[in-house]
Amino acid sequence: MSQPHVIEPSTTTRHCVIWLHGLGADRFDFVPVVDALDLPDDHGIRFIFPQAPTRPVTINGGFPMPSWYDILGMAPARAISHEQMQESADTVLSLVNQQIAAGVPAEHIVLAGFSQGGAVVLHAAMQSDLTLGGVMALSTYGPTLDTLVEGKTARPLAVFCAHGLNDEMVKTTLGRQAHDVLEAAGHQVEWHDYPMGHEVCPAQIADIRQWLITRLEL
Repeated sequence: MSQPHVIEPSTTTRHCVIWLHGLGADRFDFVPVVDALDLPDDHGIRFIFPQAPTRPVTINGGFPMPSWYDILGMAPARAISHEQMQESADTVLSLVNQQIAAGVPAEHIVLAGFSQGGAVVLHAAMQSDLTLGGVMALSTYGPTLDTLVEGKTARPLAVFCAHGLNDEMVKTTLGRQAHDVLEAAGHQVEWHDYPMGHEVCPAQIADIRQWLITRLEL
């Protein structure tokens, strides 16, 4: 697997955002968003953008592409490779542990992911016993959430859910279902929707900015 792309803050690192791209994209996909967030100059956030391995994706005719896990089918519900999902979640949690070892407290670490990457960070956060700073679940869904929350006492986790009302790739209802499962399990979940497709829009970036400033007390 390629090394993550890392953007260091201009001041001392106090926080970290680990941000996963979607299916078929790469670790540079969300790099422009860092500048677009227009955070305070002294934000102290290290941004880490991991790269998914390139491997065959069944629903795309077995064509190899960057993928956090294989998607085996779309109906009646998305069937995925749970082994690859776990591998990707373990990669995320390894990065979290590296940041903790480097002096960034767990509560100052935010996991973020778009589409398939969002499903991975939700899986990782729900498996972890750490009190993380929060999760940004962008245009995503929760194929493993029902199993992960079952019988587990919730550590209140702040989750920012954002979705396009016109998303044809990951239907809004799937994102809303993930939100509802997390909310029912006792987590602090926000729902934001926008008149967009499977993408990111300026209004969403503004909301992410405010959420990060609030969560990390920037």
